[in-house]
Amino acid sequence: MLDDHGDFRTHFVREPAGLRHHPALVLNADFRPLSYYPLSLWPWQEAIKAVVLDRVQIIAEYDEVVRSQKEAIRIPSVVVLKDFVKPQKRVAFTRFNLFLRDEFCCQYCGARGDLTFDHVVPRSRGGVTSWENVVAACSPCNLKKANKSLRNSGLRLRRPPRQPTTEEMHAVGRRFPPNFLHESWMDYLYWDTELDS
Repeated sequence: MLDDHGDFRTHFVREPAGLRHHPALVLNADFRPLSYYPLSLWPWQEAIKAVVLDRVQIIAEYDEVVRSQKEAIRIPSVVVLKDFVKPQKRVAFTRFNLFLRDEFCCQYCGARGDLTFDHVVPRSRGGVTSWENVVAACSPCNLKKANKSLRNSGLRLRRPPRQPTTEEMHAVGRRFPPNFLHESWMDYLYWDTELDS
């Protein structure tokens, strides 16, 4: 959503009802998505508002039209910001980003689904809640490890936890596309992948 200061970075719309019908892919001024995961999408109403406020340029449109008293406007499917928004360098330490870093699989056994998180060095043993000490874990592995050290639990990490870079998170995010991808978005989502010959 847009605010009066034009801060687009923190206003991605996650899953409101407005996104289910005719969302607009939001590109930065360099024609890259502001975010891959979650994909930078606005409800059509926000996209049209940004057009009216002259903050974006329409790149592609849906066939559907919305009408006001004075005009008919085709609903934007891809918009590009007129002003470049500098990407964040630091990845926020959130549960979602942790699961994304670990590619939505248990870092002990590799299972997918029913994930929670685990402190590698348990908090009861002085472990802290940080990128370097927390991993995605399935419930059975989490219960097995409990508050034991990694060595005493009999479990082994698939890879050591560390703080990811923004580029790494974008790369992982591209491998987990949302359920809905409009055809007009494709040229902008995977533009940096190798083309078929």
